[in-house]
Amino acid sequence: MLTTMSTSLHHRAIEHLGTRIVAGELPPGHVMLAEHLEDELKVSRSVVREAVRVLQSLGLVETIKRVGIRVLPSNRWNPFDPLVIRWRLAGEGRGAQLRSLAELRTAVEPMAAELAAGNAPDDLRGELVEVSHAMREAGVAGDVPRFLELDIKFHSLLLSGSGNEMFANMVGQVAETLTGRTVHGLMPDHPRTSALQWHVDVAEAIAAGNGAAAREASNKIMRETIADMEPSWKDQPRVFVPLQPR
Repeated sequence: MLTTMSTSLHHRAIEHLGTRIVAGELPPGHVMLAEHLEDELKVSRSVVREAVRVLQSLGLVETIKRVGIRVLPSNRWNPFDPLVIRWRLAGEGRGAQLRSLAELRTAVEPMAAELAAGNAPDDLRGELVEVSHAMREAGVAGDVPRFLELDIKFHSLLLSGSGNEMFANMVGQVAETLTGRTVHGLMPDHPRTSALQWHVDVAEAIAAGNGAAAREASNKIMRETIADMEPSWKDQPRVFVPLQPR
C-alpha cells in the first residue's frame, strides 16, 4: 500500500511539473526550490527528489548547487520521450508536435514495412494480418477505444517486425501520437474505408514478403495522415534547433 501511494505521488509530481514546464507556465531559467515544491505538492523530499531526477533525464530541468532546480529551454528537452510528446500534445503547440511526429513517421514507417516484409518472423506476420482485419471491423463499427488499441498494436508490430532496433524503439512515440490524436478529438469515429484497407494491404504484403507493396501501402497511410492533420499545424512555426558545440 505504501509503495503504491509513493508511486502515485511520484507520478503526480512528475505530471504536475512536466506539464507546467512544457506549457510555458514555468519558463526557461525559472528556479524552483525543493522545499517549496514539497509545500506546493504536499509530498516528501524523497518524492520531489525522484520527480526532479526524472525531469532531469528528460532534459527539462537541471539542478544547480546552492541555487536550486532550474528550468531548461525546449531545445534541451528530449523530443523523443513519450512523456514529453504527451505533454506537448496537451498544450498550445499540439499542431507543431503532430507535424514533427507525422513527418518522422512518414520517413520511417514505409521503410519499416519494407524491412518487415523481408525480415519479420512468421508469427508476427500472421498477427499483423489478424490485427489489420480486426482494425477494419472496429473502424467500420465506430468502436473508438478498440480501434485505438488495435492501431497502436498494428504500428508497434510493424516497427518491431522491421528487425531494426532503432525503429522498434519508436513504439512509445507512435503510441503517444495515436493516443493523443484520439484524446484530443483529431481521429474520426469512422476512419476512411481507404485507410482501413491500406492497413490490411500493408499487413498482407508483409505476410507475402512483398516489400515494395508493403512500402507503397504504408506510404499511402502516412500521406493521408498528413493531409488530414495539416490544418492543425497550418499556422504553427517550425522549430530550428541550434547545433550544440561538440
